[in-house]
Amino acid sequence: MSMNEPSPRASRLALAAGLAAVIVVGGGGFLFGQRAAKDQVPAPTPAPLATPVPTATPAEPPSRTLDRAALIALASIAADATAQGAARPPELDEAVGKRFSIALPFGCGGPAGESSNAPMRWRYDEEAEALRFHVAPVALAPTDWWPEAARSDIEAIEGFWIARPWTLSESCPSGGDTGAPNATDPVTLPGQTLAIGQFFAAGGARQRRRDGRPYTAVVRVATEAFRPEQGFRVQLTGHIAAVPGGGATACRQPGGPEQRPICLIATTLDKVTIENPVSGESLVTWAVAGARQSE
Repeated sequence: MSMNEPSPRASRLALAAGLAAVIVVGGGGFLFGQRAAKDQVPAPTPAPLATPVPTATPAEPPSRTLDRAALIALASIAADATAQGAARPPELDEAVGKRFSIALPFGCGGPAGESSNAPMRWRYDEEAEALRFHVAPVALAPTDWWPEAARSDIEAIEGFWIARPWTLSESCPSGGDTGAPNATDPVTLPGQTLAIGQFFAAGGARQRRRDGRPYTAVVRVATEAFRPEQGFRVQLTGHIAAVPGGGATACRQPGGPEQRPICLIATTLDKVTIENPVSGESLVTWAVAGARQSE
């Protein structure tokens, strides 16, 4: 049986139909691919993270109350200027009017004997559990600090020596108390290079003056509540004043330029407090210009 051969016309028609199918399929695939490409939304590129800019932390305002360290630093500035014969540094004027607070340890060697005349001392009555305190400001001669004081109206200076001004500690030294820092002579005894004092003018108000009268008190304290070897503290608070001629300090070198300057910081006392260093308790307080009040 013989096969029918396609005519040339039929072959051309079949070829054209196949080519058309390829074009339709290819075009559709192209269009589909284009549509699919358009439908694909590119993922957004993440924005770079902003690097946080460090902000300056505001510094804490300096304390308005001058403590032991600040008073020692003030005296060092004054001593340096005195030793150099330099003009008064501005810090000495800027300190006038500022508040201060300083604790002076005393009685570090234990209770004073009956015959003791130390300006700052204490005794204890075990039977009555009573502490007896005696705290006396020392009298400083105005003419010892500057010759022109003889021509000024300053009549008296009452104050306290700051024992061991080379340390910032307000506690008794472990070796006990030699008693020397409490004496009144600023030249012959060791360690007496810094004092604070109140200036009193002739004919001025006298309610702040002690005129030799000590601060005295009797306070009931149990034996186990304090330690004799740690003594007690006198807390002095008030304001920095000005010496005649300006500035907060007066310094002198009675032994010549090779001697360390001895300096006095002018103050106005507001309050005197005796503290127990073991407990931190205020045992008795005196308002300088008024009556004593217990705490």
